Parts: sequence; structure tokens; C-alpha cells
Amino acid sequence: MVSSSPRRSAESGAEFRSLYSPDLSIEEKIETIARRIYGAAGVTYTDKAKERIEFCRRQGLGRLPICMAKTPLSLSHDPALKGRPEGFVLPVTDIRAAAGAGYVYPLVGSIMTMPGLPSVPAAEHFDLDDEGRVSGLS
Repeated sequence: MVSSSPRRSAESGAEFRSLYSPDLSIEEKIETIARRIYGAAGVTYTDKAKERIEFCRRQGLGRLPICMAKTPLSLSHDPALKGRPEGFVLPVTDIRAAAGAGYVYPLVGSIMTMPGLPSVPAAEHFDLDDEGRVSGLS
């Protein structure tokens, strides 16, 4: 096992190089990630995903980077495919834009995203008195 300190890594002279050019289309960026990182043989897009890609293009978001939303249990879309599977087809089911954050995120396979959270959590309004009665739930 090779161990290196962060300082040694920083001084190694290595240069960051992006996986893809921002000039590639959204589909080309997704396919580059799918093939080169995940080991996929290809990518499919639902009609909904195709419509959303076109919407992103019309809104001027085509040059944004891609951040894939997929299961954390596999490099594929399928949590049962362990290790680094190869030859599978990555199904893109939807595309969303996080325009303020500056990226587009494809949803891969059957994935759920979390809703936005309020600035003040509801738990801050709950209270438990000395007799164990809860208040602040309504």
C-alpha cells in the first residue's frame, strides 16, 4: 500500500485535468462519465430525460458540469452489481438543473432525491416537559 501525505501529493507536480471539455454536449458528458468512470457500455435516455436535456440547452445550461445522482451501492445504476461492473447500459431516467449551484444532475436508474430543507428545523419548536408531555408538534 502506498501512503503519501497531503503535502507530498500537493508538491508532486500533478496537474488537475478535467474528464471532459465543457464544450461537449450534456449527453457526451454523461456518456464520458458512464464509460470511463463507471465501466458502462452505453447510456439510454427516457423520453422525459431527453426533454429535460433539451430544456437545459434552451436555458443556456449546456456548458455546466455534470453531477450524477445514482445509487451509492455500485458504480452502476444497480445496487446488486458489485465491484466495478462492465458492459451494462446506464439508464438515465431524468435530468435536473441546480443552476444556482452550477451543475446539471442526471438521475440514473431508480433514484430518489432529497427535498430542500427549511432554514429552521421543525425540531427546534418541539419541547418535552417534566412529565414527559410533548408540545410544539402542531
